[in-house]
This record gives sequence, structure tokens and C-alpha cells, in this order.
Amino acid sequence: MARMMPDPSFYPSPRLAAKAPAEKLAYVVAFDPKRKKKDALASVDVDPGSRTYGQILGQTETLVGDELHHFGWNACSSCLCPNLPHPHVERRYLVVPGLRSSNIHIMDVKPDPRRPKLVKTITAAEIAERAGYSRPHTVHCGPSGIYVSALGDAEGKAPGGVFLIDHESFEVRGRWEVDRGSQRFGYDFWWHLGHDTLVTSEWGTPDMFEDGLVPDLILGAKYGRRLHFWDLHKRKQLQEIDFGDKQQLVFELRPAHDPTKAYGFVNCVLSLEDLSSSIWVWYRDGDRWAVRKVVTIPAEPAAEEDLPPLLKGFKAVPPLVTDIDLSVDDKYLYVSCWGTGDLQQYDVSDPFNPKLTGKLRIGGIVSRAAHPAAPDRPLNGGPQMVEVSRDGRRVYFTNSLYGAIDEQFYPDGVQGWMVKVDAAEGGGIALDKRFFVDWPGGLRPHQVRLQGGDASSDSYCYP
Repeated sequence: MARMMPDPSFYPSPRLAAKAPAEKLAYVVAFDPKRKKKDALASVDVDPGSRTYGQILGQTETLVGDELHHFGWNACSSCLCPNLPHPHVERRYLVVPGLRSSNIHIMDVKPDPRRPKLVKTITAAEIAERAGYSRPHTVHCGPSGIYVSALGDAEGKAPGGVFLIDHESFEVRGRWEVDRGSQRFGYDFWWHLGHDTLVTSEWGTPDMFEDGLVPDLILGAKYGRRLHFWDLHKRKQLQEIDFGDKQQLVFELRPAHDPTKAYGFVNCVLSLEDLSSSIWVWYRDGDRWAVRKVVTIPAEPAAEEDLPPLLKGFKAVPPLVTDIDLSVDDKYLYVSCWGTGDLQQYDVSDPFNPKLTGKLRIGGIVSRAAHPAAPDRPLNGGPQMVEVSRDGRRVYFTNSLYGAIDEQFYPDGVQGWMVKVDAAEGGGIALDKRFFVDWPGGLRPHQVRLQGGDASSDSYCYP
């Protein structure tokens, strides 16, 4: 008799996930900013013992103009949760949305992990009809299926929100929210499975970013600045926290992986007071949720002639913290400063008192810092989408933010690259001198997913 066993890449707890085997492949989405070539999902060799280490092994094309952005797995460790278990689902498919096209592509990695196969496309029309949304952004595998955030309704207006896809048939089930309360903008989302809580953050509607950031909207504090807390099972908004009209673009959500902990980190991209970026902790305070700013990263003075038109009048480079990632053991937070070119590592063992333990610079609006593999080549773009291995020892990142926004801060265009960082056991980071992927074909790489899971793909129900 055949036995059905859980996928070996599923782990009941973050403690066990941190002991998982090292990844040998990374999957990376890349898009054509000119929308003339097809976008693609690439597989990259990340095995240091391989002859092709640091090389692209294959690419699976999607469509022209998708703008592949964030993506995720069909299933992960949350399938082992006791409330809605699906232990025999495989981590087999990558769910890859086009942020501009609103299509979602399903990629099968099982037949040949080095060359994923496109097996289905969920069309924008189907998403609009069945869920009432467009511009799918973030994908998380959860105990009830595949959750996807969307930045607009079917017409590209407010409200954005979250919808569900079946993790086996890939049919769109429908809108997740039953009672959205005051929530209108969508962006990132994640949850505390041990506390029956879902959290969402904000960017804006598609007309606020698809042609680039709008200075008048920034200065008028019209972009997202709130967190929303929801009852995960009743699908009802419980609480809204407004960060204030000086904070713009409250973005990436990284809850503690330990399900007994009720806190997480979120970045705020820009302060209207001084162009700084900041890191905030949300946490349980009695019977309510609260937030506290725990890190401020200041802007750096710069000569006007070295700055893009958008920043010349400010005579400073904002850090532009556009992504963060939390190691599976909840000890280290990685912070991407896309403007200055810094990647920062903080020890967040005490989440309310982060300590800077590592810092490096590559790219940057002014610095254009080089990689050790090409020390004479100035690089543009900067640390952007960052992903951490399950054991916390390897960190990967790419350099493109979003097609229309890249040129606002890097007017000569972003030449895509991907790098790897080695993280020391007691803190500290250094670029891997052997790993520098110069992206071909004029495509720009964005999010990275690691074979078997990574620090921002899985959630756990056991401590």
C-alpha cells in the first residue's frame, strides 16, 4: 500500500526549519521595463560546489508586459497546522503574478526544478469576475489555500484587498474580506497563526504608482500609512493604526516566525520631515495592537549635481528602505536601503531594542558602489528584494524596485543584478566574492524564492 507522507520541505516549527538542508536553487522573477520582451522566471544555481555556481540555468517566459513582481509557493509548512491541515499537498508550484497585467502564472518545478514549466495562467478577467480585484501583488500559502493581495478592485480603483486561490485546482475562490471596515489601500499581508490575526499594510491604488510616484501625492501624505489588523477566521477588520501624516509608504510585513510571539516588523519608506526611513514593531498591548518606532535611518547629504531631478532640491539621498526580511530564528532583521545602497543587519533578539550588527554597501543613487567580482564597475540600483535562507547563513538580494519608479531615482536606468551575502553565526555580513549575477537581456530581477522554502515563504503553528 502506498503511504502518503508530508512534503519533506514542510516543518512544523521554525526551530526545525532552521535545520533544513541548504538550498541549491533560487528562483527569481525578472521583467522588461520597456515591455517589449517577455518577462521570465529564472532558476539560479546557488550551490557553491557546482560548476555553474552563480549562473542562470534556465528561464521560463510568461507574457510581454506582465511586470512579474512578487510570487510564492502553492503550499508550505502552514499545511501542517492543526486547524485546517493539508499535510499531503506538495510544495510543487510557484504562483507568479503580473503586477501590471493582473495575470497569474502557475509554474511546476517538480519535473525539472532547474527549468520550471508554465502549466496554467489565471487571467485578469477571471480574477476580476470571481474576486473583484486586479493588480495581484503578494502571495502566501496558508492553511486555507493560496492567499493573494491585490492593489486595486476590478477597475483598478479602491479598495484593494486579499483573495483566495485553491491550492490544487488553482481556481479563484473569491474575495477574502467579509467586513473590511475602513481599509481601502492594499499592499502586503501576513498573519499570526497562533493568534488568529491577519495584518495588512498599504501602498495605493494603481493610478498612484503605475506611472511612478506622484510628488504631489507624497507631499500631501496621500500614500499608504496604516496597518490593519483582522480576525483571520471571521475575516473581519478589528483595528486600524495610522502612522501619522509624516510617514509615507508603510510596506513590508515580517511577523515573528515563532507562533507564540505576537509581534512583527514593518518598514516605513519615507518621512516627510527629514527623508529618513524607519523600522517599526507592532505588538500586542493588552487587548489591542500597538506600534513603536525602533530604528530610524537618516538621509545622507549629497551634492545637487549627483542627484536625480526628483531629489535635487533636497540635497540629500534618502535611504529608501523598500524591503526587510526576518531570519527564521527571529534573531536578525535585514534592511534594504535602496537609495543609499546599504544592506543593514540588526540583532532583534529584543525586538524593541535592535542593535546594528552588520552593514555593507553596493550600488546606491550617489555611491554606485561596486561588487568585489567587478571592482571597477559602478553599479546602479541598490539592495531591494532581500531573501534569507532557512538556516540564516545566506542572504540574497536584487536591485530593481518597480519599472516606473526605477527611473525616477536612477534616471540612466537600472541594469539588473543579483548578489549573495554570507552571514556570520554571531552577526556580521560580507558579500560573496564569487556570486554576482549580471542579468541578461535588459530584464530587471525582483523577488527571490529559495528551493524548499525561505525566511519569508513559510509560517508555522508550532514553536
